[in-house]
Amino acid sequence: MSKISLMMNTGTRSMMNNQTALSTVGHNIANKSTEGYSRQRVEIQSNVPMSMGNLQIGTGAKAAQVTRTNNPYLEKQIQKEGSQGGFLEARSEAMDRVEQVYNEQMNKGLSQYMGEFFNAFRELSNYPENTATRTHVRETGIVLANDFQRVHKDLTAVQGDLDMQIATHTEEINQIVKEIASLNEKVSAVEIQGVPANDERDRRDLLLKKLNEKIDISWAENETGQLSITAARNAVLVSGFSSQELEAKRSGAGDRMDVYYKTPSSQLIPITGTIKGGKLGALIETRDKTIEEFKSNIDQLAYTFSTEINKIHKQGVDLLGRTGEAFFNEPKEIQNAAANMEISTSLKRDANRVVASMREKGVADNTVANVIANLQDQPLLAEGTSTMGDFYRSSVGRVGVLSQRAQKESEAQKNILSQLTNLRESISGVSLDEEATKMIEYQKGFDASARLIRTADEMFDTVLNLKRL
Repeated sequence: MSKISLMMNTGTRSMMNNQTALSTVGHNIANKSTEGYSRQRVEIQSNVPMSMGNLQIGTGAKAAQVTRTNNPYLEKQIQKEGSQGGFLEARSEAMDRVEQVYNEQMNKGLSQYMGEFFNAFRELSNYPENTATRTHVRETGIVLANDFQRVHKDLTAVQGDLDMQIATHTEEINQIVKEIASLNEKVSAVEIQGVPANDERDRRDLLLKKLNEKIDISWAENETGQLSITAARNAVLVSGFSSQELEAKRSGAGDRMDVYYKTPSSQLIPITGTIKGGKLGALIETRDKTIEEFKSNIDQLAYTFSTEINKIHKQGVDLLGRTGEAFFNEPKEIQNAAANMEISTSLKRDANRVVASMREKGVADNTVANVIANLQDQPLLAEGTSTMGDFYRSSVGRVGVLSQRAQKESEAQKNILSQLTNLRESISGVSLDEEATKMIEYQKGFDASARLIRTADEMFDTVLNLKRL
């Protein structure tokens, strides 16, 4: 009788094991498209055998635990490459915006406007007594100054857009770290019972990847399964069940969006300069270094252009014999010279104030017009090695090179990340075909277990009937 009871118990455990396995298969199928999900399996082990005399009889199997199929080293590599991928993607998108500012293939740009300005003075040198030619010079000067302002304004607008992206990513980081802290608590609550927190760990690993894409972090896990996360070298975002926020607000002379770490005592510590990775790192670097470099170049060009033209223009006389004035408003400093560039008020009111002649040679002379026209070919920038046109074209070329390189590096990194993701899917992903096969296997196991219980029951009945006889 005891052996029949053993059979009954073995069949019952086997049925429960197959039922648990079928539930796990269903869980896998339901999460086929869940981002970051790792396939789960029921670990089935042999149950403790029972000794009967000189025999040791097996007692079936037991479900030890439900585990996830996961390669932690691969997960760390994906997190690392994801951080680099986020950095390169954000930089590529930002450089694409910068490139549009200098796009002279679709529209006329600063290089053409400078050429038209010097050509207008060449035409004035042929007709120094012509008012219409002077009007043309004035109009080309106005258009040129407006385009200097446009380039500076557009670059500043790109910086403003990057500021808004920095603020958005900062808010997203705060939401992620709050959820990770909450998951720390859930993982500890589950695993203190000796049960793996599979779904919670999957979600936490996914959030770590997303956080890595946005900012450079370092993290460690303690023996109770809690993560501690530090960003930008010394900003502790998550420690156990608690989390700290980042705050983005405008500050500094340029009214730029800076990132601060809010301590538990609500003190704000600036960390903008120490953020080097992720999308935030790329946005900050592009905004504060790359775009500032191009703004500095356009300001230098505008300053040199204005001062050199004014220097010569003031040496001559206009059509009415009056002493020449500055063609452009005199820039006070290099910074923001492009943003503030415009022709002088007197020239706006009267085109006859345009100078073409030297004082001692009369209004029919074209000396000043020729000298200004020849400035186009003078090496006035880059320590006397570059003309104004070459200086601008070199900036345009550098924008193109940086944008193309950023795009190629981003695409290459996406390919690396795609390969790693595919490798992870081959290890941890859910295959519907495989799950369907497992489902049939466990279903047959469940039926066989039920048949074993039915057989044991029939044996009980046989034994009982024998006693009745």
